[in-house]
Amino acid sequence: MALTGPSSHDAARGLQTPLQYLKGVGPHRAKLLSRLGLGTIEDALFFIPARHEDRSRLTPFSSLAEGKAQSCSGTIVGVSPSPRGNSRTPFSVLLQDPTGYLTAVWFNQPYLEKVLRRGQTLLLHGRVARFRGGPLQMQHPDFEIVEEGEDETLHTGRLVPIYRLTEGLTQRPLRTRLWRVVDEHSGKVLESLPDAVRERRRLVLLPQAVRGIHFPQTEAELAAARRRLVFDDFLLLQLGFAIRRQREGRAPGLAMRPAGELVGRLRRSLAYTLTAAQERVWEEIRRDLAVPYAMNRLLQGDVGSGKTIVAAMAILTAVEAGYQTAMMAPTEILAEQHLLTFQQLLPPLGVPVALLTSAIRGRERETLLEGVAGGGVPCLVGTHALIQEGVEFHRLGLAVVDEQHRFGVVQRAMLRAKGGNPHVLVMTATPIPRTLALTLYGDLDVSVIDEMPPGRQSIVTVVRAESKRPPIYAFLRGQIKEGRQVYVVCPLVEESEASDLKAATEMAERLQLEIFSDLTVGLLHGRMGLDEKAAVMRAFKAGEIHILVSTTVIEVGIDVPNASVMLVEHAERFGLSQLHQLRGRVGRGPWKSYCILLESGTRSAEARRRLEAMCETQDGFRIAEVDLELRGPGDFFGTRQSGLPEFRAADLLRDGRVLEEARQEAFAIVAADPDLAQPEHRGLRAALLARWRGKLDLASVG
Repeated sequence: MALTGPSSHDAARGLQTPLQYLKGVGPHRAKLLSRLGLGTIEDALFFIPARHEDRSRLTPFSSLAEGKAQSCSGTIVGVSPSPRGNSRTPFSVLLQDPTGYLTAVWFNQPYLEKVLRRGQTLLLHGRVARFRGGPLQMQHPDFEIVEEGEDETLHTGRLVPIYRLTEGLTQRPLRTRLWRVVDEHSGKVLESLPDAVRERRRLVLLPQAVRGIHFPQTEAELAAARRRLVFDDFLLLQLGFAIRRQREGRAPGLAMRPAGELVGRLRRSLAYTLTAAQERVWEEIRRDLAVPYAMNRLLQGDVGSGKTIVAAMAILTAVEAGYQTAMMAPTEILAEQHLLTFQQLLPPLGVPVALLTSAIRGRERETLLEGVAGGGVPCLVGTHALIQEGVEFHRLGLAVVDEQHRFGVVQRAMLRAKGGNPHVLVMTATPIPRTLALTLYGDLDVSVIDEMPPGRQSIVTVVRAESKRPPIYAFLRGQIKEGRQVYVVCPLVEESEASDLKAATEMAERLQLEIFSDLTVGLLHGRMGLDEKAAVMRAFKAGEIHILVSTTVIEVGIDVPNASVMLVEHAERFGLSQLHQLRGRVGRGPWKSYCILLESGTRSAEARRRLEAMCETQDGFRIAEVDLELRGPGDFFGTRQSGLPEFRAADLLRDGRVLEEARQEAFAIVAADPDLAQPEHRGLRAALLARWRGKLDLASVG
């Protein structure tokens, strides 16, 4: 292990020195740097460049390729400022190099008129395009003004780091100061990896990686530096999961080995047989429940794949073994839908189901909580209300968390704390790419229902503009004439001043009075009471309602096989995952089914990609990958709020293979040394504690 003597630790402590005390920084620049999260020397060393530009090989203007991001350089020979007071007119400059000309264009950046002028030489990086068949231009390029100076070799003629910026801070001075920090202090970084791991995975030393990630001499040096830092990101995350799983593995759980009478009766009552994927997943869960260790399992499955029936079988197993069960859903609507589903499955077997939400108050709530505390409620479905003070279970044996990515870490831990280390099954109908699953739920066993029940129809999905509304209505009428039913989904319940969306209530009235006056139009939204919602759904399922206008309350849990068409209003306003969930409400019967995504306004490039993905595939995992590409790992499922440490260099889309390697090493290390107490693991232990900052105790609940 490198740098292990007392002096090395003194040097490492020096990395906590505030940047403002460094030469050339001072209080003003330190304040600017703090906006980027840079407070200490260590922060600066691990401030990873957004990218590198190869300025040793700038592309001549004559060789620029349309549609490709490239770097080039030229001298400003013309400036076209926007007319005063008109910020919508672009600001552009005409540049010349020995091979030709290029126009650079910026919109809504009038300050550039004071920055750029004739005679300056610019370095540009951006995507080249033609506007209306005209000459090549680069829109909104990153740029630097080339100035001669002693540090010029930092900014040209090499692989040059490009950093994230903040107002008042430009690339060249930031790069110069980071060069000084890296040059003077990167050698003080403590190596954390055991030599055996580093050599086995062919990783460079950490000080070498820090230098190489900022100012590499070659592409190979940059790649090696990035790989090392990515490996560290993933290793520290997976070590946290492995340590927590090791602790959970030692803790006693509840062994449930009933005869299986209730599950057998449920299966005999079903009008269908389980798919092979459901059978496989059920066997995995059944084995977990039977051993005296707490289950920590994630159940993934696409819309309509049959997760709920598997969860019901787990609940019946726990109940037959003498335990209570709880299912927590993120919203009252979803909790109510689970209640309706379980009421069809469980009470006929002698297992009553109750609902607890914040809407249940007074004497009704008191009576319910008394029943739960006394053991008289075997299955309790609810929202966050389940984890509130005053909710006490007599003998909680199984906690099921649905759409669990919507919950915080603490909430899931609180539910588990309601029982004596109960089994935990977390479910999601939103498929998750494997790299993200290993990141969010690295300590969980993962079961995937990757097969749809027989008879599920492929759904024709199309995007249509507002101008196509009349023929769309004609199509809906034709489908209803053939005996089918229709969903019309709207984003809001009623108009708000901040939005131009058509309300579901107004839409239902218009369809009933003006378009389909000879048919029956129903309305379903989240502000209805549970009984009112249930009555509407019963009428729709019975065929008494031809067109059901709804908000996204039908996103999950609704099963009407005769509904074969879904019209989504303002489809550009919905997220990709939500659109996929909505589409899953149709295609459940033997008839050809359709999903019409109606655009009602200008769509962004991201919205266009979402709608394209919906038309390209019905594979939930592929849709999840596109969603991850569009939103980025930090915002996917709100992972910034998930309680997990953030990555410095890792990219879940790019670095999946390194994640798998780091996971293998992490679990092997913890299996051999659970407390990281051995001398070769002390550096890892220090790095782990610094990165997780007290979050380790919550790792087991995601």
